[in-house]
Amino acid sequence: MTTRPGAVPTLHPGDRLSRREFERRFDATPDLKRAELIEGIVYVASPVRHLYHGHAHSVLHAWLAFYVKETPGLDLGTESSLRTDEDNMPQPDALLRVPERHGGRSRIDDEGYLVGPPELIGEVAASSVSYDLHQKLEVYRRSGVLEYVVHRVDDAAVDWFVLREGRYVRQEADAAGIQRSTVFPGLWLDVRALLRGDLAALCSCIERGIADPAHAAFAARLRSRE
Repeated sequence: MTTRPGAVPTLHPGDRLSRREFERRFDATPDLKRAELIEGIVYVASPVRHLYHGHAHSVLHAWLAFYVKETPGLDLGTESSLRTDEDNMPQPDALLRVPERHGGRSRIDDEGYLVGPPELIGEVAASSVSYDLHQKLEVYRRSGVLEYVVHRVDDAAVDWFVLREGRYVRQEADAAGIQRSTVFPGLWLDVRALLRGDLAALCSCIERGIADPAHAAFAARLRSRE
């Protein structure tokens, strides 16, 4: 297939592009909703199945939304493209960040894109063989994302990675099956509730988390920077 002179080439899975060329082709394809550049390689999403991704994505986002509702000043995003470096422009399923005005590590540039690492990223992956746990994990680690949460749907498991001394360390749930954020006080995750899509239990876990005095202190710090 040839491209007419002056036309922007179509974005294809497997293309090897710079981030600028990726953005140029993505912008020229308005009907394309989901595409990522990971280590210089283009990934274009297939149609999303509700059973394997759509539902899990909504539950992951709802969990974070419960927390943001009780923690004014934070910024929650879904499928926002991140300008990380010249070889990468991921589009994570969900992210939670401290805005720059509150001392966060990422910012929104003049074109509306996020630049710099959000504090937490969440992804829905098929299984442990997914590129979310390999290529994308490496990109997020190198970019400085402090916490990375992956719901592996086929494996019925959740991986929670914490950045320590430049390396991702897998964090284990406690005896009750609860994971606790090291960055966002009170952001607690009932892993079993997430896996079964139990929104009420997820909300209840967040309510227990924000009752911790550390959350009140964190929220006060955010308010003080308004």
